Amino acid sequence: MYRPLRLRLLAAFTLAASLAGCASKPAPVYRAEAFEAETPFQYHSDLPPLVLCEYGKRALLSQAYEVDASVPSNIRGSKFFQPDADHQVQLRITLTCMSTGRDTTIYANALQTRFELKSGGSSTGLSVAGLGSLSVPWPTDKSSLVKVGEETITDAEFYRRLFVLIENLAE
Repeated sequence: MYRPLRLRLLAAFTLAASLAGCASKPAPVYRAEAFEAETPFQYHSDLPPLVLCEYGKRALLSQAYEVDASVPSNIRGSKFFQPDADHQVQLRITLTCMSTGRDTTIYANALQTRFELKSGGSSTGLSVAGLGSLSVPWPTDKSSLVKVGEETITDAEFYRRLFVLIENLAE
């Protein structure tokens, strides 16, 4: 009589442990990757690739981005924002211009990196033979920015505004 109850409890515990293990493991993000043909990350133009990227560089410069244009067909821009005293956000945009044979496509990728100001204290220790040791907190003002997150911006409206600015500069 006790044996079947034990087996059922053991089976229920095993099942619960298995389900708990599955629930805590997030699904792989690559499964949601669609690889669609039309995306908000690209814009087509009749301009040659280097000319189109030049307008992309000007668009970023006009919005106070720091621009690295050491490769004329691959422009990188970055800009810092500080929404409040303890947070900072860096926005990095990469523009790549390529000829498709029919026209030129400019591909854009924006990456947002979030930082938080973290305070760190320290302590000092005192050890006396025969009496033991004592650790005393030592007040310090050691704050540093710590990266807390990073993600690709997928907002189609963001890229639309960028491409409209590039198009307006090209006119």
